[in-house]
Amino acid sequence: MPKGNGIIDRKIQLPTTNLKPVKRNTITHEFDSGSNAQIPPPYESDDNLSEASNLLRQGIQQQQAGELIAALKSLQQSLELFQAVGDLQKQAQTLSFLGLVTYSAGDYKGAISYSEQCLSLLNNISDLALQMQALSHLGNSYRHLNDHNKAIEFLEKCLKITQQLQDKRSQVAALNNLGLVYKSLSNFTQAIEYQQQSLEIVRELKDNWGEEQVLKNLGNAWYALNNYPKAIAYYEQCVVLARSLKNVRSASQVLKNLGNACYALGDYTKAIKYYEDRLLLAREIQDKRSEEQSLGSLGVACEALGDYNKAITYYEQRLLLARNIKDRRSEEEALDRLRVACYALGDYAKAMQYQQGTSSNNS
Repeated sequence: MPKGNGIIDRKIQLPTTNLKPVKRNTITHEFDSGSNAQIPPPYESDDNLSEASNLLRQGIQQQQAGELIAALKSLQQSLELFQAVGDLQKQAQTLSFLGLVTYSAGDYKGAISYSEQCLSLLNNISDLALQMQALSHLGNSYRHLNDHNKAIEFLEKCLKITQQLQDKRSQVAALNNLGLVYKSLSNFTQAIEYQQQSLEIVRELKDNWGEEQVLKNLGNAWYALNNYPKAIAYYEQCVVLARSLKNVRSASQVLKNLGNACYALGDYTKAIKYYEDRLLLAREIQDKRSEEQSLGSLGVACEALGDYNKAITYYEQRLLLARNIKDRRSEEEALDRLRVACYALGDYAKAMQYQQGTSSNNS
């Protein structure tokens, strides 16, 4: 770290096009999460302070709207003005928010840099809520960089502060995120223990969005342990919540997992039901990739039931879609599955046509 106030002058540059928040299973400390680090009121006395405060408010609002490039610019300008007037408290606050913006954009090294600078300033300031947020961003960023020991170290410190502050919403986040680190380490038992604690608190808070995320993560952990009945139990609860929240993309992902878990148990009829639900959702939101995957999964499940005619119907739809979205790998896979299904039915002429389709695509 540099000497002085610990601020690194370099600005972290983000790409200027197509920058969107990255979706992940982490629960972040958002600005409306009940922490003490709320949007600051504007200053009235000093022009620089007033402008810095307004830029900080603007940056926070832009981040909440998903406008990450604009948020980064506003917050960096705000930071420079707070540095110019020597307001350490507001510098630390702005750095914490910059850590969240860069984390949201998937710039984990940037998030670490800003969060470390924030913590270095907090050595002179007693603000546990800001410290908690910076530790959270550090822990989550190190998890994505696969430095699990550092991730656990920072998230455990974060958890202690959430308990000290009796900030239950932030406890939910810290417990969930610790669970994700242990899952990355394949320590699924410890992951489930943390996420189960997280689930109990999030239900107490009646936070449906948080509960949906924790249920999904619990399902994923049980799935990784090949305990499909437990995974299904959590996924089923998750889908109900996701649908009630109109969180269609999350529902689509969990329906895929539900279908796969039922398939792994040999319950092909139930697997087909979930794959069909996912197919309907995919078509509703015009998600071609999920539609293509669903058609493939439906074909495989129908084959497992010995219903080759129905499997062929799904594979033919998948083939058309794969050609439409110009996905050669999926196209060749669909042709291959069609050939196998036709052979199973004894329709060798049609199987040969699909064989030639594969050959012509490979030529």
